[in-house]
Amino acid sequence: MAKENEKKLRQEQVEEIIGVLKARFEANMNRHQGFLWENVQEKLEPNAEKLWSLYEMEKTGGEPDVVDYDKKQDEYIFFDCSAESPKVRRSVCYDREALESRKKHQPENSAIDMAAEMGIELLTEEQYRALQELGSFDLKTSSWIQTPADIRERGGALFCDCRYGHVFLYHNGADSYYASRGFRGSLRV
Repeated sequence: MAKENEKKLRQEQVEEIIGVLKARFEANMNRHQGFLWENVQEKLEPNAEKLWSLYEMEKTGGEPDVVDYDKKQDEYIFFDCSAESPKVRRSVCYDREALESRKKHQPENSAIDMAAEMGIELLTEEQYRALQELGSFDLKTSSWIQTPADIRERGGALFCDCRYGHVFLYHNGADSYYASRGFRGSLRV
């Protein structure tokens, strides 16, 4: 896990991530109609830790983009908008408890741990369904989502995908992992 003092980007990395985010923002206006890039950038520039998290989202293949604005909190909301669940974040079980419960063939990491290391949160079911309104995502892969405590206490975890033009919500053992299942994150700035 990155230490707090390591969660800062060098100036060239700041310029790189802002450039990537601006280009993606401009190329996908359907995701944030009525928003102005200048307002988003104004929130990003003074926020080194959030920029670091966005850089990590990008580095792991998430292709983060602005998808909403919370007026009450005055925060822009970014989701991973890669067409498929980010490849670098696949083949992970749900959380640390699930990872440690596996006696054989443990995955290298868990979705919850990776998200925490990146400073992001897994999408909720509601967020996942909102993402699918913005485009076609996870047509070949699936993504772990935040799982209610009562399901997790029984050993399960939830994931979603999109098939046949519909979003499907499924359950699996939290300790399971597949080459086609990863996770998508969200970040508020």
